[in-house]
This record gives sequence, structure tokens and C-alpha cells, in this order.
Amino acid sequence: MSDHALRLLREQPHLAELAAFPFNFDLARADHGEAVRLASGGPLEAVAGDDTGGTYFVCGDGSVLYADSEGSAGIIGNSVDEALEVLVGLPGWHDYLGLAPADGEEKIRSAVAETEEEIREYHGIDDERTELRAGLGLPERSPVELIGLLHAALLRTEPDFLLLNAEEGGAHALLDRHPRPPLWEAVLAQGRTDLTLLREGSAWDEVAGDRARRALALRAAQFDRREGDLPLLRHLLRHEADASMTDELRLAAVLVGLHGCAEDLPLLYEVRETDFDTWCGLGGMPEPGADPTELGRWARDLDDSLFGTDPADEPLFTWTGLAHEHGLVELARAALIRRLDDIDFRAYCDARDGKAMERRDASQLSSLVHEFEQLGDTFQALRAQRLYAPLQTRARDRVSALLRLARLEREEGRFDAAIRTLTSLRETLAEPDGGVGDSDSDSDKSLGHWQRTNLGAYIVEEHYALARTAATDTALTDEVRALTVAAGELLARLSGTARANVEQHLAETTDTHADTGADADADHGAGVSAEPTPPQPSAG
Repeated sequence: MSDHALRLLREQPHLAELAAFPFNFDLARADHGEAVRLASGGPLEAVAGDDTGGTYFVCGDGSVLYADSEGSAGIIGNSVDEALEVLVGLPGWHDYLGLAPADGEEKIRSAVAETEEEIREYHGIDDERTELRAGLGLPERSPVELIGLLHAALLRTEPDFLLLNAEEGGAHALLDRHPRPPLWEAVLAQGRTDLTLLREGSAWDEVAGDRARRALALRAAQFDRREGDLPLLRHLLRHEADASMTDELRLAAVLVGLHGCAEDLPLLYEVRETDFDTWCGLGGMPEPGADPTELGRWARDLDDSLFGTDPADEPLFTWTGLAHEHGLVELARAALIRRLDDIDFRAYCDARDGKAMERRDASQLSSLVHEFEQLGDTFQALRAQRLYAPLQTRARDRVSALLRLARLEREEGRFDAAIRTLTSLRETLAEPDGGVGDSDSDSDKSLGHWQRTNLGAYIVEEHYALARTAATDTALTDEVRALTVAAGELLARLSGTARANVEQHLAETTDTHADTGADADADHGAGVSAEPTPPQPSAG
């Protein structure tokens, strides 16, 4: 990846002036105006801009990402040199985002000629193009070649170069509208290859012994069912049972059961008896000695309700989970962010129109939080949890959602927000209709006995964890002190067993942070303990 042309532009003002006008690659316009970052966390450097408010960024591998002022972005070259080839050779490149090599030479040349004639009505481009190409050492390529370079670059934008608003987390739209393969197609590719190997009689143990490969092979078999697959399905089923209850274990059992062979009933029963989870997850399965038609009926019912033969019908989370498991992390992240953006936008429209969020969208938010946390993307998990928490109507659900929200805010370093969230949590605990106190009303009692449960322990532990981490922010001294007092009050309300467990956890946490004594002393000087110590409960 070469940045030869960029160095020349920075060293030779005359060439930089030519690049800025008439080719609209202006080194003086490198300020995008808003903070952006790649979803992958990769490096991003703004190097130039244009007169429409667009910005050219160089990514870690040298690729050039263009972001316009309307919220769209796309890769336009594998390097600055290649991007400049496109910009200089196709000064009207914005008009060609819908073109592809498949459109043919005649259509491409006609579109380029029409645009360039319009440009020439206002200023020259031919002599300037010749001079700039020579000065930068750029080759002369035909419009057809340049459209091919631009098209190939644009298709590489996702998933590795998905651009986000750094503050709000929403993704930029794609700069072009070329169709992309669905997520499932990219995820299933390896599974289809492995299924072919299994059918050829090779790599049985290699595929079956690898959890990620086995899962994808089973998914491939789900959408490409053949009579001769029964032996390999049995083999995959036996190995998947080692992973306990998974969606793929249920799928393997269904695929075996659909063949309706009585001889498979002992195997299926053995798999069901692996542990308590498999016993529950494969409930209703006919036992050994049953009529094979019962096995077929059981398998068909599960297949109709949970699986099927069209990969497009599978939930998004099936494919993002498999993508993550198979190492396609950015592919999973991009798909999840796009889904969260869709829900966020619809929630905005619903709120504007005075409508409640659709149940389908609301039910997906908790799954999105979980999936983002699995990816280690706390930033996006926090976005989803912020949408999810206000939707909870039962007091216990609301407290659980606020607790998770506070933890995510703390992990993201948003201590002030986390302190406010825990204040809202305590207010919910204090509401009579939250099950606290002696209220005899028929209202929400879902928080009854929270002091005796793990939820109560988690609430107290989160208060202390936040007080400890937020103590590093001297601007929050008073808030941290109040938080520590509230934590002690909550601890005192826990039942004996729950309180003892929390105190043991806090003691272990204090030991873990013992090597930060110097920082703790400094915080004591500010009037705040870096390691808040819970009050000792009375004997009563």
C-alpha cells in the first residue's frame, strides 16, 4: 500500500493546489467537523477533504475511506495512490457510484463523457489531469479500468471499515447501493465446504471435533438435505452432545429424526440423557421402542417451528453468533450495529409520533446487549441497554435493567451517568408498589424479598464497584461519598447470607486492589476512599 502520492502533495504546494482544484482533494480541508471512528477500532487519519464537506481518511492498511457530509461512507481505493487515480481520472466520480464493470464499456464511457462535458463548461480538467498524473507518477487508465477499481474498493467497505459517529455510535450508510451477499451466505461458506468433505468421507473427525466447524456443517446440512447424510449426521450428533444443550444439538437431533429410523431412537435417547439441560431441551422425544412414525412426527414438528430449509428465515442472532464463533468478528459486529441502528431509528419515529415501540424491536434489544457484550463491544451494548431499560414495566425487570445499565456505563468510564442510574435504581427499590415495605396494595410486587436474593447482592456490589472506580474522578467527590453511604445502607438491609457473601466479595476485591495503596492515600486526602469499606452490621 503506497502513500507516495500523498507525500508528494505535502511536499509540493503546486501539486497540492492542482489536487484541490479541479480534483477536489484538498489537504487544507482535513477537518471532518464531527468525531468519527471505525467500528473495528482500527486507526483512522483524516488527510484531505472536498468542497462539499466530505473527508478522505486513511485506514490502518492504507485504504482510503471517504465520508460525505450526509452520513454516508465508503472505501474508494486500496491506497492513497489508487484513490487519487480514481479522483483524477474520474473527476465526476460521485455520479458513478452506481456503475459496475458488469454495466459494460459503452455505458461506462458514455456516463463519464457526459459528466466531464458538463464539468468543462465551468473549468478545465484535461491539461490539469495530465500535469497532476505526471507530477504524482500516476498511470493513465481508461474509465472502464477506473470504474473497476472504484467498484471493487466500495464493496470492501463492510465489515472492516464501517464508520461510526464516535459520540452516538450510529453507523454511516454505505456510499454506494451495490447489492451485497446476505450475512448467512458468508457465514455458511466454510460449513458448505466441510459438508462436502464429510460427504466425500474425509475429515470426519477434524470437522466433528471442532465446535465451530461442526456447528456450521450442521447448518449447511439443514439447508441442503440429502438421504445419504444420515451416517454423518449421527456422527455430528454424538460429538455435539459433548457441548451440552445447543441449538445445533437440537438441529442435529431433528435432522437425524427426520429420517424416521427406529434404530436411531437409542442414540437420540442417550443424547437426551446427557445432562439436565439436554433432557429439558430435547423434551417430548419418543423413547426407545416407540413407533418410528412418532420419531418422524416429533422431528417434523420441531423442524417446522424452529428450523426449516431457507437460511434467510433464520434469526439474525443465529448468524451473528456463528460468525463470532468462527472468528468473523467484524462481520457479526457490523450486522448487529445495523440492526441496532434500525431499531433506534424506528424508536425515534415512534416517540415522535407518540407511539409505543414495536414489541418485535423491544424483544431484540436484550439479545443485542448480550451479543455486543460477547463481542467485547461495551459501547454498543450500552447503546442497546439505554433503549431497553425504559421499556421495562415490572419493578424487578426495571431494577435489573438499570443495574445492567449502570455496569455498562461504569465499564465505559461514564461514571456520572452510572451514578444517576443507580439513583434511579434506588428510587425504584423504595417505591411501595415495588414490593418494598408493608404495602397491601394489589400493585406490582415483583421486587418482594429482593434483600434475600442474588439481585440484592449484585445491587450492593455494583454500588461499591462504581464508588471505587469513580473515586478517581475528583469532580465527583461529593457524588462518590453519597454513593458510598447509599451502598452501606443497602448492605445493611440484605439478609444475613446475602450480606456475608457481599462482604466476602468486597474483601477479595480490596485484596486484589491492595497494590494501589498510594492512589488510595491520595484519594483519602481528597476526602474520598478509593476502596469504600462497608459498615460493620450490628449483631442484631
